[in-house]
Amino acid sequence: MVQVDDDDGDARGWCVVVGNYCHDVLFRDGAAVGETLGGAAAFVSNVLDALLSPSPARYVAKVGPDFAHSVPRSRLLSSPSPTTLFHAHFHSRHHDRRLLRRVRACDPIFPSDLPDARFSLGLAVGVAGEILPETLECIVGACDVTFVDVQGLIRSFDPADGAVGLVPLRATPFFRLLPRIALLKASSEEAPFVGVEEARRRCCVVVTEGENGCRIYTREGELRVPPFPAVQVDPTGAGDSFLGGLAAGLMWGLPVPDAALLGNFCGALTVGQIGIPKFDPALLQNVKQLLEGRKSQQVGSSVIASSLDFKKSDMHDELQLSLAEAAKKACGGHSTDLDDNKDNHSL
Repeated sequence: MVQVDDDDGDARGWCVVVGNYCHDVLFRDGAAVGETLGGAAAFVSNVLDALLSPSPARYVAKVGPDFAHSVPRSRLLSSPSPTTLFHAHFHSRHHDRRLLRRVRACDPIFPSDLPDARFSLGLAVGVAGEILPETLECIVGACDVTFVDVQGLIRSFDPADGAVGLVPLRATPFFRLLPRIALLKASSEEAPFVGVEEARRRCCVVVTEGENGCRIYTREGELRVPPFPAVQVDPTGAGDSFLGGLAAGLMWGLPVPDAALLGNFCGALTVGQIGIPKFDPALLQNVKQLLEGRKSQQVGSSVIASSLDFKKSDMHDELQLSLAEAAKKACGGHSTDLDDNKDNHSL
């Protein structure tokens, strides 16, 4: 395989997404039920391509000669090692739980693999240990604002069977970079390893809480953002889609709480399908029209500043209701009672 680069264009870019693509094999009750494209970058790109047309993002990912998928508008870096492979094991009685194993790992992304450009927004979305501390430091240095998915920083991998575990963020070489990160995303499972109370004094922390939506933690306080109706089939990638939706919302000019609503919405759509979700075109058009009426600036301008807006807009509640109605239609008419519906999920 040869390296395939997107058009570098100007030295100033809008958004760069860094993280390897993967092969994901899903098992249910011990039997393989599907093989899909995986990796946080794949889910993020799926959302950005859907909600931003054309997508202003560039992607940096490393794959092996066995890579089996087509990913448009991406910077693919060839590696002699095989593409990262995960096995995700689910049980029919516990559909919201999974045992994740890293079977193979592609080479990491080095600072020299990054484009020589400056960006408004950087998304560091590793899943298999591919983002090195020095690489993250370069991403932070090249971007006005950097969002980081903590899974790429705190995952450990059993040397015997590849089982994925978690280590405290403070014990990693990434911890010192927190003051230079604008937003750190973690799942509720990962949050205890982050140390939210300590981390929120250094950067914004967003914790996704499944059927309870998400919480935004800053130095000044915290805010719960509600979920949307969903019928869960496969939770894989829902948190990644959330981050893509959050970034897309900010690119549309929404403040962080409003953009988090869009993130929850994208996560809800993701859990209803296996692998990378296919979004209904009519639904996407309706959502884009909804965002068009609420954006404060044009997509592509300097919407994302070093000081993010953590106040709800005057249209926050209206946006929530509109997205809830769209989610209700997408999942076949389930109730939009956001507090009582046990089928609600954001990520």
